[in-house]
Amino acid sequence: MLDSQASVPQGTLDDDTIRATIAQGLAGHFTGQRVLVLVPDHTRTVPLPQLFPLLVEALSDAKHVDFMVALGTHLPLDDASLCRLVGITPEQRATTYRNMGLFNHAWSDPGALVQIGTITRDQVQDIAGDVWHPSLGGDVPVRLNRAALEADHVLIVGPTFPHEVVGFSGGAKYLFPGISGPEMINVTHWLGALITIMEMIGMEQTPVRAMIHAAADCLTTPVTLCALVVEGGGLAGMFIGPMYEAYAAAARLSSQRHIIWVDKPFKRVLSHAPAMYDELWTGAKAMYKLEPAIVDGGEVIVHAPHLDTVSLVHGKYLYQVGYHVRDYFLKQWDRFGDVPLGVLAHSTHLKGAGTVENGVERPRIQVTLASRISPEDCATLNLGYADPAEIDVAAWQNREDEGILYVPKAGEFLYRLKEG
Repeated sequence: MLDSQASVPQGTLDDDTIRATIAQGLAGHFTGQRVLVLVPDHTRTVPLPQLFPLLVEALSDAKHVDFMVALGTHLPLDDASLCRLVGITPEQRATTYRNMGLFNHAWSDPGALVQIGTITRDQVQDIAGDVWHPSLGGDVPVRLNRAALEADHVLIVGPTFPHEVVGFSGGAKYLFPGISGPEMINVTHWLGALITIMEMIGMEQTPVRAMIHAAADCLTTPVTLCALVVEGGGLAGMFIGPMYEAYAAAARLSSQRHIIWVDKPFKRVLSHAPAMYDELWTGAKAMYKLEPAIVDGGEVIVHAPHLDTVSLVHGKYLYQVGYHVRDYFLKQWDRFGDVPLGVLAHSTHLKGAGTVENGVERPRIQVTLASRISPEDCATLNLGYADPAEIDVAAWQNREDEGILYVPKAGEFLYRLKEG
């Protein structure tokens, strides 16, 4: 049973309701405990500056509170960015919040991680079902940031949106991959790539979600989830309580608020990636959420005039392998077995569905990048190029009847075709 919840069918919750829901769900629940609070980074829309003081107030009788940014493999935030993320000044961090931790997860630091279990190859094969492939490898060590073991309670505070790898984001995903080691990150992302976005995105229960939950079951520290459904920067819903129950409630509301059903597929889409996506690694969401609503042979242009970086962490691999459909990798696995699975997953997620016949790769749709990444680099990456300066955004608007769509803030709303 949830400890507290609030939602509205339209619009967003008012400030008094948000405060009351947090107080009912969290205040007095962690008295004398060491609490680790997991929050997303800046690449997820969530009103953390509004929520942070309310969370601090609700946890005021805890023995100690640390906030950790569940980065996955995203770049760590510097001190100024950490403060900005939760809406405080460096002076407030040094005074009002001086006894509270605020730091990043360190996925690549072995000293920060501890193994809490193993998901065997047989378990992975059972979870994957028909899509299992030897490229998923053997046993998967379940490693997690040791801070989750040293706390008396873990509190996850994060939004739920349709998600390309797991179906819907949120919940235990803040543990795996949020604060996990690279093994779970790689295998879960590649499992999602084997299934493909077309079959995965916007589904509440998926094989990847099952694997994440199997890993979460290895954690002995109690976990409470504050699952948020965000729309327009405000909160359409809040569900606080046991992790799996709160996640399911948020996913159901997200499916109502974040999926746009269309009658006919679009031929061309100009999908604008907002500035919060500062690398193609995250900006690719502007393609993921549109792929199911684009006709075979259509095109999506990822419009990101601010973006000049593929990925500071993974870029060298992506320039090495490029962007390709799934079967391009599977049919010549001996060439790519040394590349991290998470990188290959991102590659095929952005390229989208497609086939390889007689050595010829045929993507289902064309993916074009209109950013500060050069035409030469786009060619190396196996992506189309468009000059963002030559794109007339106004010319794309209000042409849905012609099969042309402009999405002004892409990445969080999923477009899908109505069945039948």
